[in-house]
Amino acid sequence: MVKQITEAARKTPVLTETDVLVIGSGPSGLAAALAAAREGVDTMLVERYGCFGGCITQAGVESIAWYRHIGTVDIQGIGVEFEQRARAMGASDPEPQSRSDALNTELFKVVADTLVTEAGITPLLHCWAVDAILAGDTIRGVVTESKSGRQAILARRVIDASGDADVAHLAGAPWRMAPVKERLGVTVSFSMCGVDRQRFMAHVRDRPATITDWGVETTGKEDHLFSPYLAEPFARAKAAGEIPEGVNIAGTWSRISAHGDATYLNLVYMPGVDATNVRDLTYGEIEGRRQVMWAAQALQKYTPGFEKAQLRSFGAALGTRESRKIIGMYNLTADDVRRQGRFTDAIGIFPEFIDGYGELVLPSTGRYFQVPYGILVPAEVENLLVAGRCVAGDQISHAATRAMMCCAVTGQGAGVAAALSIQDDVTCRQVNIKRLQNRLIRQGVRIH
Repeated sequence: MVKQITEAARKTPVLTETDVLVIGSGPSGLAAALAAAREGVDTMLVERYGCFGGCITQAGVESIAWYRHIGTVDIQGIGVEFEQRARAMGASDPEPQSRSDALNTELFKVVADTLVTEAGITPLLHCWAVDAILAGDTIRGVVTESKSGRQAILARRVIDASGDADVAHLAGAPWRMAPVKERLGVTVSFSMCGVDRQRFMAHVRDRPATITDWGVETTGKEDHLFSPYLAEPFARAKAAGEIPEGVNIAGTWSRISAHGDATYLNLVYMPGVDATNVRDLTYGEIEGRRQVMWAAQALQKYTPGFEKAQLRSFGAALGTRESRKIIGMYNLTADDVRRQGRFTDAIGIFPEFIDGYGELVLPSTGRYFQVPYGILVPAEVENLLVAGRCVAGDQISHAATRAMMCCAVTGQGAGVAAALSIQDDVTCRQVNIKRLQNRLIRQGVRIH
């Protein structure tokens, strides 16, 4: 039995009230807040860290649309706007393996600040949602903890963009989570400086990697495509006894700046870490940094151009791929993703892109599926919407919806739906789908 204490009853002050409250500011939360505010409702965006952007700015993930190749039928809307604004503000470079942008994840903090300010969103950083406020089966807001103490934020609609379905869980909405051994792993990303860019790129040209080097199942059409994949230096280090057995280091690089900065090295992948367990998170951060040091040393020793490179930074938070997923009004399936699913309640589209569980499908033939509104709506709690990687669906559909551009699609859909439900005085479950789709189209979203 877990030892417990009893806390005394207390009154919690209300920090503020708002129309739409968005918890979490990754691609889904940032898109949700922007979409809601642009529909003319008071919107507040709450983030537990000191900047907006989620995995972009915390885990350092630059390549938010690396799936995009010739032939891709892609999304439209706020997700693409992230790239466009970053490019306009000098905060991106071409991504090396696709027709997309690699974001400067430090400068994207300023891009996000600018977008939030322009939209008139009320920002709140360094604030963590720790409980849900309910009236029967309807959410009324959240309880937060911060340097200001324990406070409540009341809202007419709440959007959970926490990534881990934290608010949905606290509100008692049903969810599922695969056993930890079956989940996708976590990453501690890192960057290095002092790379001889010319020497490294010459090495890449001489020994180019392709998708086949990943060792995953593909459809075959992807196999010839170039990939910024690195595995050989770590295999050599392991053979020399410099990386322990059981540690599998390999992965991709992204931008190599003119100054010799390798800004996003996605090489340390650790399975078996539960992102909803504080002890696992602690282990993942510490073990991940230990493995980064092995990776950096192997790069210095075995990779041309990295001989004089030094560690520059670690990702500020674990890159998490999978945890809780809600049970929704509809639960997306592998067939929906693989067979171009079409839905009467579509809120956007996403290319036929699958990345996870030993499978990779890149969208180079124009195939796409529609993203249904039902995967955002929890089965039981009213006036709560969920956006991002914790939307409802099975394992293979998760390997698509977890992609950051798809997270932006679900976020924009949630933001517009929350605003429309307020304006029409209906619950989120009762939103008129045709009106929702028309509003989304007006915001630049591609539905078909």
